[in-house]
Amino acid sequence: MSKNKLRKFAEMETFSNVYQCSAAELDLTTPHSLAGRWHADVFKNNRPIVLELGCGRGEYTVGLGRLYPDRNFIGIDIKGARMWAGAGEALREGLQNVAFLRTNIEFIERFFATDEVDEIWITFPDPQMKKATKRLTSTFFLQRYRHLLKDGGLIHLKTDSPFLYQYTSEMLKTNQLPITANTDDLYAEGAADTRLDLKTHYERQWLDRGMTIKYICFGLPQTGELTEPDVEIEKDTYRSYGRNYHTSNL
Repeated sequence: MSKNKLRKFAEMETFSNVYQCSAAELDLTTPHSLAGRWHADVFKNNRPIVLELGCGRGEYTVGLGRLYPDRNFIGIDIKGARMWAGAGEALREGLQNVAFLRTNIEFIERFFATDEVDEIWITFPDPQMKKATKRLTSTFFLQRYRHLLKDGGLIHLKTDSPFLYQYTSEMLKTNQLPITANTDDLYAEGAADTRLDLKTHYERQWLDRGMTIKYICFGLPQTGELTEPDVEIEKDTYRSYGRNYHTSNL
């Protein structure tokens, strides 16, 4: 591990807005001590809680926190070296409504009580074309979101991936989940919602490459069986840039 990463991990240990729990540290038989305590122990208020899953550098979490001081935002990811940037920025700006949780998303239901979360954002996740259970809009994850999301709570997906967009569309159709917004070219149609104007590092890469951004917002009822869509979906044919690639090289 590089010295830079080690430095970031060390700093993360001192950040008051970061909560860390690895899979090895997590007791899968009982809820984590944070479950049901985010309002009282972390944010010190009863305002709505919104999650960003796979938050990466935390641009969306921090951006939402700036836009909506009357809501609480939690960025969740396992990659601490990336999260370090957003967490540090939120601290420097004094954003009391922004926090970060470093853990594996597949264990998310251990960290929140029933109905503790109002909304979920999923921003530019890996489409995981080889294995459905790893996709953040699969039944594997939707069942977990049901545990913590209020009945009918909204889930927002922003993605560059035609594969993930089509897969999620088929998922919603198969399970007759209510759709409140749906576009395969967000910026061509114009983003009426200021939240959609926020752009992550990776989103700017896709836009600089001339790619379109897809967006779906849907509600998730707490009842009803969830079924995987039985359709063949064409795989994406492009790849992300490497970690050291910068958009200035375009």
